[in-house]
Amino acid sequence: MRQNRFGPVGFVFAFGVVSMLADVVYEGARSITGPYLATLGASAALVGFITGLGEAVALVLRLATGPLADRTRRYWPLTIAGYALTVVAVPLLAVAASLWQAAGLVVAERFGKAVRTPARDTMLSHAGSAIGRGKAFAIHEALDQSGALVGPLLVSLMIAISGYQAGFGVLAIPGALALAAVVLLRGAVPAPERFDPHKPAHASGTAAQAVRRAPLPARFWWYSAFTAVSMSGFATFGVISYHIEVQKVIPAALIPVTYAVSMGAAALAALWSGALYDRIGLRGLLIALPLTAAVPFLSFATAPALIWVGAAVWGAALGIHESTLRAAVADLVPRDRRGTGYGIFTAIYGVAWLAGSTVIGALYAVSLPGLTAFTIATQVVALAVFVPLLRRPAA
Repeated sequence: MRQNRFGPVGFVFAFGVVSMLADVVYEGARSITGPYLATLGASAALVGFITGLGEAVALVLRLATGPLADRTRRYWPLTIAGYALTVVAVPLLAVAASLWQAAGLVVAERFGKAVRTPARDTMLSHAGSAIGRGKAFAIHEALDQSGALVGPLLVSLMIAISGYQAGFGVLAIPGALALAAVVLLRGAVPAPERFDPHKPAHASGTAAQAVRRAPLPARFWWYSAFTAVSMSGFATFGVISYHIEVQKVIPAALIPVTYAVSMGAAALAALWSGALYDRIGLRGLLIALPLTAAVPFLSFATAPALIWVGAAVWGAALGIHESTLRAAVADLVPRDRRGTGYGIFTAIYGVAWLAGSTVIGALYAVSLPGLTAFTIATQVVALAVFVPLLRRPAA
């Protein structure tokens, strides 16, 4: 097998560039999904369901793609296929002729994420074993979110010029660049597992097969339960942007800009929380709970200033969820079960987000105070679940 031409730091940065380009595509699209579905006739509850279903597909299907990555060790083919699905589905939204066609493409884009992410995160975890997992996932997430900052701004410009169709269509260009970049990176780093100094000598033997069949540690399941409760109170941006659109809080062309603000906040929060996780461990995740609880007071307001602040708060919470929460999984499961661990963890995360976003969308239609109470209650319960986790000995 050919040698890796990049070291672990170079690999993480290069993968961050791939994800940055891909994020221009799908985060650019997500910044206008709610308003776009509204123009096609969707209600708030339906927007919550469709966007929540997309997230659930992206996460729940990893129950299959995670073990598949562990079993086949074909991390690169799975990663490349997943990126290809995403960068094809998004530009096709420009020509969707009905609500259900658009909904299908939203879900298809998320399916691509389900295919690639366990394999990608497993490769990143190998690099993280050498440089610190909190650091590795934080660097990757920060670069990833820089694309999520650029994408909505690009989409906003195109909407201002020519409408939603142009906003989706222009995303074909960064999509092609992302696909080319991941293929080139595969050629430069064919074996990321070589970065991991703890690679077991019997990795392909019967002992490794026994490890892969063994139950995952109880600490992992407790941690997954905490994440599920917390995410059940976290609104999708689709519902938030639906509110901004139907209430006409700010002009439609500025809605993607609020998402860009969210992604900038997410990048900064990812770097900070990743460094904090490497220093103090799981306790560093607690900051996500008050941030999530504050979202309804800000993001569902009718004052433009609060909407902008809410965008930053929502993004900061998302940055912690999508970076440091992932880093912790690699420390909670055996090395040979990381793909499976990521698949199960994100499936639980996804089901909770689907259920919660649907409830939040339904509550939005009938009672904003009820929506706020629901969000706060989930974060209080999440805190109660989290406290025993801190007392448990490491697995």
